[in-house]
Amino acid sequence: MKFQNVESRLVPMPATNIDTDQIIPARFLKTISKEGLGANLFCDWRYDKQGNPKPDFILNQPRIQGAQVLLAGDNFGCGSSREHAPWALTQFGFRAVISTSFADIFRGNSLKNGLLPVIVPPDVHAELFGAVEQNPAAVVKIDLARQTLTTPAGREVPFPVDGFSKHCLLEGVDEMGYMLQHDARIAAFEAGRVGSINTLT
Repeated sequence: MKFQNVESRLVPMPATNIDTDQIIPARFLKTISKEGLGANLFCDWRYDKQGNPKPDFILNQPRIQGAQVLLAGDNFGCGSSREHAPWALTQFGFRAVISTSFADIFRGNSLKNGLLPVIVPPDVHAELFGAVEQNPAAVVKIDLARQTLTTPAGREVPFPVDGFSKHCLLEGVDEMGYMLQHDARIAAFEAGRVGSINTLT
């Protein structure tokens, strides 16, 4: 799915060092399908021992329904390298996560799976948490093409993303999809290479 400009309310989760086992516990890693993982996102925080939703946990509150942007604490996605973590986040409906920092492997997995990690400076991070605390309906805008985040106060903040990942997100393709976009050129190159080998022999 192509990454379109996002205009969304924020889901605040200020805890620092949220690791991938908290995002999606290890017992759900047996599947190779993304389907259903959204229901188990933050499972151990989200449900009690009987499997009932905890009403005070942010993902169980009606006000966040339809929100596409998670506002996370520092060092989000640390821990093991499971690709299921961004799968669970996107299956729940998130298209972007905002933090001051991300674990490198989680960040890479996210970019390959349609989830945009947006790195912002500490002052912007604090401003966003303050804005959503004052107004739970506060909205941010994310423009991937321009690599800008617009805060609820209208402040425009640039964020980094490498060119290849940006292209894939905007086109809605993974690495294999990117290669298939160049199928004709690859076929022409291979044909030319075979022809050159035949000429030499």
